[in-house]
Amino acid sequence: MSGSLNKVQLIGRLGADPEIKQMVNGKNVARLSVATSQSWKDKSTGERKEKTEWHRVVIFNEGLVNIVQQYLKKGANVYLEGQLSTRKWKDEKSGQDKYSTEIVLQGYNSSLTMLGGKNQSNNSNQTSEPKSSLPNDEMSQVSSDLDDEIPF
Repeated sequence: MSGSLNKVQLIGRLGADPEIKQMVNGKNVARLSVATSQSWKDKSTGERKEKTEWHRVVIFNEGLVNIVQQYLKKGANVYLEGQLSTRKWKDEKSGQDKYSTEIVLQGYNSSLTMLGGKNQSNNSNQTSEPKSSLPNDEMSQVSSDLDDEIPF
């Protein structure tokens, strides 16, 4: 369909350490829980209010999974770009159909940037053009992993 766009951009903090799982094809996948917050001042009471949204993020890109596994921990501040995806699954207990909406980072149009923090340097790791302060041998591994997923 022309004229449509499925793109998500978030800046938030990890609510837990990343979860790394191996899929049946042998590749790793990373799952993150990212919190975004907004705050405002209540006009009637003058009280400061805050609302936090939790986002499920799934990363299939092997280069980014490796970065997540090595460098991200609970509380890390990240910027990410991906796509919304809703999947259907069956609840084993009730047999009911359930739906989960996630932000998926996969392929060349996704990116993850670790934002500065106490234990982090400013590293940008994009699937199209990785940039990092990783040692050269580790960076070449990430770069070669990423090259395999470019569709042209």
